[in-house]
Amino acid sequence: MAPSLSSFVASEDKTVEQPALDLMEQLGWERINLLHEQPGPDNPTGRISFRQTYLPAWFRAAMAKLNPGLPEEALKLAEDKLFRDRSALNPVAANREVLAQIVDGVTVEVRRDDGKFEDVTVRVIDWRNPAANDFLAANQVWIEGLHHKRRPDTIGFVNGIPLLFAEWKAPTKPVQDGYEANLRDYKDAIPRVFDANGFVILSNGIDNLIGASHAPYRFFSPWQKLEEGEPDDPSLNTLLHATCEPARFLDLIENFVLFDEARDGLRKIVGRYHQVLGVNRAIEAVGRLADDQRKLGVFWHTQGSGKSLSMVMFAEKVLRRIAGNYTFVIVTDRTELDDQIAGQFASAGALTKDIREAQAGSRAHLRDLLEGNERYVFTLIQKFSTEDREPMPVLSDRSDIIVMTDEAHRSQYDQLAANMRAALPNAAFIGFTGTPLIKGEDSRTREVFGDYVSVYDFAQSVRDGATVPLYYEARKPELQMDRDALQSDLDELLDEVMLDEEQERKLGRDFGRQYTLITNPDRQDKVAEDVARHFASRGYRGKAMFVAIDKAAAVAMHDRVKAAIERLIAEAEKHLKTAHEAEGAEIAERLMHLRELDMAVVVSQGQNEVDDLRKRGLDILPHRERMQKEDLERKFKDADDPLRMVFVCAMWITGFDVPSIGTVYLDKPMKNHTLMQTIARANRRAEDKTSGVIVDYIGVFNNLQKALAVYAGGAGVGETPIKDKQALIGALSTMLEEAESFTSSLDLDLPAILDVQGMERLRQITAAVEVLVAPDERRREFLRLSAAVSKAYKAVLPDERAAPFLRRVAVLHTLADAVRAKLGPVDISAIAARIATLLDERIEGVAIVSPIIEGDSREGRVDLSDIDFEKLSDLFQESPKVAAERLREQAEAKAKKMVRENPARKPMIEKLEELVAAYNAASIDAERFFAELKDFVHRLDEEEERAARAGLSQTELAIFDLLTNPEPRLTRAQETEVKAVAKKLLERLTTLVEAVDWQRGQETRGTVWTELRVQLNQLPEEPYPEALWNAKVNAVWEFVQDRFA
Repeated sequence: MAPSLSSFVASEDKTVEQPALDLMEQLGWERINLLHEQPGPDNPTGRISFRQTYLPAWFRAAMAKLNPGLPEEALKLAEDKLFRDRSALNPVAANREVLAQIVDGVTVEVRRDDGKFEDVTVRVIDWRNPAANDFLAANQVWIEGLHHKRRPDTIGFVNGIPLLFAEWKAPTKPVQDGYEANLRDYKDAIPRVFDANGFVILSNGIDNLIGASHAPYRFFSPWQKLEEGEPDDPSLNTLLHATCEPARFLDLIENFVLFDEARDGLRKIVGRYHQVLGVNRAIEAVGRLADDQRKLGVFWHTQGSGKSLSMVMFAEKVLRRIAGNYTFVIVTDRTELDDQIAGQFASAGALTKDIREAQAGSRAHLRDLLEGNERYVFTLIQKFSTEDREPMPVLSDRSDIIVMTDEAHRSQYDQLAANMRAALPNAAFIGFTGTPLIKGEDSRTREVFGDYVSVYDFAQSVRDGATVPLYYEARKPELQMDRDALQSDLDELLDEVMLDEEQERKLGRDFGRQYTLITNPDRQDKVAEDVARHFASRGYRGKAMFVAIDKAAAVAMHDRVKAAIERLIAEAEKHLKTAHEAEGAEIAERLMHLRELDMAVVVSQGQNEVDDLRKRGLDILPHRERMQKEDLERKFKDADDPLRMVFVCAMWITGFDVPSIGTVYLDKPMKNHTLMQTIARANRRAEDKTSGVIVDYIGVFNNLQKALAVYAGGAGVGETPIKDKQALIGALSTMLEEAESFTSSLDLDLPAILDVQGMERLRQITAAVEVLVAPDERRREFLRLSAAVSKAYKAVLPDERAAPFLRRVAVLHTLADAVRAKLGPVDISAIAARIATLLDERIEGVAIVSPIIEGDSREGRVDLSDIDFEKLSDLFQESPKVAAERLREQAEAKAKKMVRENPARKPMIEKLEELVAAYNAASIDAERFFAELKDFVHRLDEEEERAARAGLSQTELAIFDLLTNPEPRLTRAQETEVKAVAKKLLERLTTLVEAVDWQRGQETRGTVWTELRVQLNQLPEEPYPEALWNAKVNAVWEFVQDRFA
């Protein structure tokens, strides 16, 4: 078979594998090709058979060097024990057993000189001194299994142990081929090569992934950056530097590979980049304890991104790497969360004793556990409460206690935080949270824990594929809530994590009319009907959760939805009788899904609940019986169990992980963290799940449009009636010129790709693909042109006159294949990042009743500086609503423009949104709305003049605001210094970015990034400590990327 055109330019070996091995060699790996290795007694590797998955010569030399005082017998026993046949074990269990011995050493029994036996531990890797180990990158290694023989691309051996497995593909092949076609086969054909495996790399040079050997493909992920705060760069260069530099490699194997006893069996987890970077930053903070007043910081990693596992990784690394006898006190504020996090530590192998023995049942028990030097202690925050604000007694004065709080923002500050400090006066504190600190509570939380030590937000998580995007459907019934002030009060009341019976009664008393509106029977019927139809029509048929305002509403909605489902089944059965074949098959499939559906209510117990609900015509007894007799949690977490919809009001809406939840139906006012955590129930990754859906019946996100993206494929090219070869050659030349003219217009130099080799060629191909893959119109046009060129070229073959065109055609063909591989299946993730960013910035519990209009259209809009308010007031007398609406549109346009100029003006947008929300909710009339809009516009004018008053341009002011808001507080002299820095920075950046298309290439982006840091390094040191300085650098970098895009 003749080689493909793409292989001429971008082959697997020359474009990916060899450059990768070159880089590994630069990083400190010795390099060897074992294609022609001959097993036997004279083999330099020491292998006498290809069934040996390790390199005996390297392994034995390393053991002798690392264990100089041990007898030969011990080393031989350790080798036999480490590499014994484990084919009878589950492959993941075998991997866990071997890696534990590699990390901790191999314990063997040897006879002493006096004839007695003793246990000794044989070290096989020096984890503290990378240079003491032998790193060998071997490509084309033959491995023989029981029935098959295979030759993996690259195996990375450390001291002869096969810890790294890499599979390379050409840039023109989807990276998933490396998993589906190769890795899956190797696990069956040569399974023992994975007994000692640490992690697997899959790469086609453009898409570069890391994952666990036996994990599903969806859990392989890119490595975005080397350090937090850097721009994303998921290149092969980044991945290899981050994971294969010897010190980083050993750190990853030793501290970030976990084995978790999950419900569906043992699973292996390799830490994602954000976990590795975050945990290591927290570890650095432990080393600075004396300087940071026992504050380790706030660790914000968004829900669904592995925060609990990060807690395990952090604690285990401290115990393994930092001298001392540390005890970790893990604090939560609910019993179910305490059970959950303790269970996570146990399932990951960190907690080796019975969970209940490590959970403090009382304050006295907590003191006993701390005195016993336990590694892990789990307790509720309530153990630190006192009656009548009595002084909190000291429970332990040890300085080697680290308090880890889960969801640090909720209750771990104020009095309880003070009590924790008093009870553990010398302990260090670190707060873990899945949601950002909300304005107003952030300063209090920082007083306890310090600043952010690591941030991995919703937007980044979606971009990385760690969580799926969330989409919102506003399906609020026509029945509206009452006044805005009452809504705010209700939000505050219901923001509690769980309502007790007294709170429920108080709800009825204090907010009777509001509650009556939400639980109105007609409204509930309408919502139930809508839920039933929505549930039946979903694409991804995962689990669903209905969040009701209280226990009674949960029971009522269960009964109503169940009845609506039954009506839907009857309707479908009737329709099926007259449906044509194709439609009938669809209806039959839906019917099967609805008939097997099981639903349940999951609510906490309360006194008098039977009588209280009976008075409202509801029977809770059947539901309570199910909750007591059945393991509803297990059923709901089982993706295949027919229990697919639950009705809750407080339980399960936070700290409850069910990856297969695809839909959350909201019928409960929420705000802040409770809202964030509730909607995050749907953002976990699961098989066949591409997104989660939040259906809003209450108006939490009123008028927020669901974002969709549809990616269309390229159009085909029709046949060209070419009669002879000369005409064909002419057509090929013309098509090539047209295609090259198109790429040249995008500043792509295709011939240059052929003039370079190795990593540089890969870099240029990657850069070209990034330019060509989007927007849709550009990609379709390029694929159309490249397809036409390929068709014309093939029509010329086999005529020798095609030869001069080969290189030019091959480059186009390579880029087209790489674009298709990059694109993959139809996806909606491009829009996901926008939605995720909106969540990070704007989910604060205030209903968004009228989102700011997107787009820059000027139609129907007037620059506010030209408004004649007297004329507009005259118009208002004739049509108040029209005038108010026109002024609102103009105010939005002006405010949006000003915020684009200066992100620090975002509160203006929020103020306008609140004003519009009040008007839309009928809380204020049109006349008052118009008057307040006029006042808002005048404030905009004053803000616009602030730059001139400060002696700055608008852009300089934007940088100055980012550097000074909301902190630090500056003296006048320092303020002058910061203004000078802002001016100088803008001057330097303008010079840099105007010279080149700086965002197109990583090198030029890096130049701008470096210059930005250099200039901001001139900020006065006293008001800008390191953490704050880094935060300011990141904020200004984001602004620069937007401003100079």
